[in-house]
Amino acid sequence: MTDDSLKDQAADPAVADTTGNWVDRKAPAQLRPYLRLARMDRPIGTWLLLWPCWWSLAMSIPGTGGWPSIWLFAAFGVGAVLMRGAGCTFNDIVDRDLDARVARTANRPLPAGQVTIVGAGLFLFAQCILGLAILFSFNGFAVTVGLLSVGLVVIYPFMKRVTYWPQLFLGLTFNWGALLGWAAHSGGLSGAAWLLYCGGIFWTIGYDTIYAHQDKEDDALIGVKSSALRLGSWTGAAMWVFYGLALLLFAAAARDAGLGWAFWPFWLLSAAHLGWQVWRLEIDTPDMCLKLFRSNREFGLVMFAAMLAGAWTA
Repeated sequence: MTDDSLKDQAADPAVADTTGNWVDRKAPAQLRPYLRLARMDRPIGTWLLLWPCWWSLAMSIPGTGGWPSIWLFAAFGVGAVLMRGAGCTFNDIVDRDLDARVARTANRPLPAGQVTIVGAGLFLFAQCILGLAILFSFNGFAVTVGLLSVGLVVIYPFMKRVTYWPQLFLGLTFNWGALLGWAAHSGGLSGAAWLLYCGGIFWTIGYDTIYAHQDKEDDALIGVKSSALRLGSWTGAAMWVFYGLALLLFAAAARDAGLGWAFWPFWLLSAAHLGWQVWRLEIDTPDMCLKLFRSNREFGLVMFAAMLAGAWTA
C-alpha cells in the first residue's frame, strides 16, 4: 500500500458498518462524504422507505380498476432515494454531537469533520427541492398528503431524547408512503390504506428495535432512549407482538382492498420470514442484529409480490 493511499484512508474514514460498498470503492473522494450523509452507502433504508409506497400502489389496483403507470413506480423509487437522503442529512445535523460519542457513528461525515454544517444544510435543501419536484407531479390530493408528513420528519430526530419509543415515530414517518402511494394512484384514501399504514408502523417498530440493539450500550451511556433499552431481555416476546400485529393489519388491508386468493400464499411466506427473524434474534450480537434488520428488504419484496398477485387475481 502506498503512502498516498494510507493518507487517503486516514482522511476519509468509512462508517463502521459500511466498508466495502460502492461509495468506498467507486465514488470520487470529494463526493463520498455527501453520499454517506445521504446513506447512499447503505441502501437498506431506502428500500424500507420505498416498500410501503409500492405496496399501496399495488394494493389500490382493485379499487381503481387499473394498474399504476410505470412512471408512478419510478417516481416513488427516485423520491425514496431523495427523501431518505434528506431525512438522514437532517437527522445527522441534529445528532452530530451524539454521533460523535457513539463508536458506530463517530466516523459519519459531520462528527468526523468531513462536511460542514453549511455544506450539509445546502445538501439538505437540494434534496428537498428535488423531492418536492417529484411530489408536485402527483395529483393535488396526493400533494397535500405528502406535505402533511413534513412535521413527522422534523420531530423524529428529537424523539430519542424524550421517549423510549422513537421507533414509533420512525414508523409514523417511514410508512407515510402507504398513504401517499394510495393517494397518488386513486386520488383519495380508503380504509385499506390506513390499515396498511398501521401495519407498517408495527413492522417498523419491530425491525428498528432489532437495529437499536447494536447501540444500546453507547445509548445508555450518553442518555439516548430506545425501545431496545426499554424492552431489554423482553425484546423477543415483544417482537412476536409487533410483527404479529403487522401481519394481521396487512391481512386486514388486503381483505378490505379486495385482493384475490393469490395474496395469501405470499402472505404466509412473509409471516414465516418474520418468524425466522424472531427465532434467530440474538440481542447481544450486533452482527446478527444487523443481518436480521437488513433482511427486511426481502420481507418487503415478498409482501410486494403478495399484493401484486392479489391484485392480479382480484
